[in-house]
Order: sequence, then structure tokens, then C-alpha cells
Amino acid sequence: MSEIKNYTINFGPQHPAAHGVLRLILEMDGEVIVHADPHVGLLHRGTEKLAESKPFNHSIGYMDRLDYVSMMCNEHGYVRSIEKLLNIDVPVRAQYIRTMFDEITRILNHLMWIGTHGLDLGAMTLFLYAFRERELLMDLYEAVSGARMHATYYRPGGVYRDLPDYMPKHAESKWTKGKALKDINSWREGTMLEYVEHFTNYFPEKIAEYNTLLADNRIWKQRTVGIGVVSPERALQLGFTGPMLRGSGIEWDLRKKQTYAAYDKVDFDIPVGVNGDCYDRYLVRMEEMVQSNKIIAQCVQWLKENPGPVMLDDYKVAPPSREMMKNDMESLIHHFKLFTEGYIVPKGEAYAAVEAPKGEFGVYLVADDSNKPFRMKVRAPGFAHISAMNEMVKGSMLADVVSVIGTMDIVFGEIDR
Repeated sequence: MSEIKNYTINFGPQHPAAHGVLRLILEMDGEVIVHADPHVGLLHRGTEKLAESKPFNHSIGYMDRLDYVSMMCNEHGYVRSIEKLLNIDVPVRAQYIRTMFDEITRILNHLMWIGTHGLDLGAMTLFLYAFRERELLMDLYEAVSGARMHATYYRPGGVYRDLPDYMPKHAESKWTKGKALKDINSWREGTMLEYVEHFTNYFPEKIAEYNTLLADNRIWKQRTVGIGVVSPERALQLGFTGPMLRGSGIEWDLRKKQTYAAYDKVDFDIPVGVNGDCYDRYLVRMEEMVQSNKIIAQCVQWLKENPGPVMLDDYKVAPPSREMMKNDMESLIHHFKLFTEGYIVPKGEAYAAVEAPKGEFGVYLVADDSNKPFRMKVRAPGFAHISAMNEMVKGSMLADVVSVIGTMDIVFGEIDR
């Protein structure tokens, strides 16, 4: 009888845990993985090349669509790179607003991650819990930008506009009326900052709920403890950043180490893991949500006490107000030129990175004295993580591949670009 040989299978892109656009070619010895070869590019949209054909300020919206779960953090990396090239400073209030929305985005990202990671491993309830809180935060995106996802709220020189003085209320429907409607609108009676404050008081109890469901759950621990172990030294060599690096025990966070926005003015801790496995990375992200909530509360307090401008007062970079544009010919010309041609960026190159929810998201720009980037390169955290797929799953069982993909918190928009 001939000897049984290894066989090769396609894991994805149709597999639900492959998140739609990952083709993973697995060489199997029975149920054990001998080799894993990730094939990417199924979501390639040529973002970097597209950005080179448009004025600098026309590409902010493309950033939202890279990691489409961490929209404003991507914008932050891009506008910081432009600000470096233009050598401009951002008003302090805008820095605090950016810090607050970066952390709101981090919570949004981690809620999506814990919901889908749990779903992949069979913990369906958590998906419904996490989306309950996500809805409350998506309303904030909508309130400041008009869009629930792709906000285009950050602009070189500040943010699009100041925080609104009110939150939109739910209208009566056949599902919500009477007391239910009054309860659902109770947070929306005051300003947007008061709404955020309500959320920061409400959220810690919900994180405790998630932990009750998972932290000591026997099945969850069997699927995550000791799976996908990466040593601290190897995590550095592989280019890991964010929770993937901190889960292996390395305390590296750009918010502390290469501080930006208002992170040097707020108090927070950097959670780190011990064993570098899927369970530690889960614990790190859960604690990150606690710390993000703490940062948001501090930003709310500061923003309440300190009104001020949220955009640079330079009409070569920032648009004049609508009122000025309607009444003053010169302002109208500035407005028209800014949104049709953008601005000339002096020759040079700049790299700016932010601590996005998934890791270091950086944008490298080369300018050549024109209104368009000569070159743009995005440093996406997920690309380094997926390159370690083979190393993390070799010798594991087929079911562990799902745990490892989940623990990486991968979004393919930023990997394929």
C-alpha cells in the first residue's frame, strides 16, 4: 500500500473565518498544519497610486477605507504626515478632539474584534453585546461628520468643525415609543460632550460583562491559551506592533514613546501580556478598552473647560467659514482654490505614524513642490502580522488557524491597499 502523503486545502476566501478576502493555502498532515501560505491581494484598490493622482486634501477619504474599522486613526496618520511637510501646528482644542476620537475609534475597533473573534470561535452572544455598544459610538461619528463610518473629519491643520451642541434624538416608531423612547433619548438631552460623558460612565460595567462571558470560560481558554505563541524577541523581528507586540510582553506604544496629539497631557497605562498567546492578546485588548475609556473621560473634561479654535487660521491650508465665503470675494476664491486644486506642498519627505488600534499605522509622503504627492506609502500593521501566519500556525491543528486569524485582528483593506 502506498504511503499517505500530505494534502493541500484552500482555507478561504469563502470560509467565514477568512473574513471574505484571505486565501490561505494549507498543507496538512492529517489534522496538523505543515505549512500555511497566505495569498493576499483580493481587495487591492491601488490606494497609494490613486493618492498620487489627486491633490493632498482629496485623499483623506481614502484613508477611512483602508482599515475600515479604525477610520479616524488612519486619517490621523495621513494628516499628520501632511502637517509635517507643511510645517504647521494644530490648535490645542483640535489636538484634544483628535485624541478623544482616536480612543473612541480604538473602542469601536476592539468591540468589532471581540465580537467577530468570539463568533469565529463559537461564542455568539458576545457579538450581539459588542454591537449594542458600537451603535452608541457610531452615533458620535455621525454627529461630527454626517457619516457613520467614513468620516473624513480630520483635516490638515485641525478638524472639520467643532463638536456639536446637541445630539440628534431618536424619533418615535412602532418599536420605540413612550417610556422606551424617553429612556433611549435620555443621554441626548444635552451637548455631545455630555453624551460622551454618559458613555464613559456606562461602559466599564459592559466590559465587566464581556469578561464574565469569556475570561474564565473553559471553552474560550481551551481555544486561546497556548495557541499562536510568539516570543518577545520574535515579535520584534517579525515587525509586530500594537496589541500583537504588547501581548508578547513588550511595552511599546507610540502614544507614550513617540507622543503626538494630546497624549502627553492625559494619564493612562499600557497593558502588556506575559505568554504571547491568543489569550494574552485578548486580555491586552480588553484592558486597552478600559484605558481608552479613561482617556476619553479626561478629554471630555478638558474640552468642556477650554473652548477655542479647532482649525488653523490660514486660508491657504484651511477653508474660510461658510459665512465668510458667502460674503467676501477673497474668501470665496480661497475656498474654491482649496477644494479644486488643494495647496502646494514644499519639496521634501515625511513619515508620520499613529498608534492605531491594530498597531503602528504610518504614512510616508514625498512631495515635489506640487499639489499632489510624488509618492505615498502606507505602513499598515496587519501586513506584518499576516506575514507571520505560517510561523504561528505550523504544528497546530486546523481549528487553531481560526484562533490565530482572529487574534491578529486583520482587516484586509489595509493589507491589500
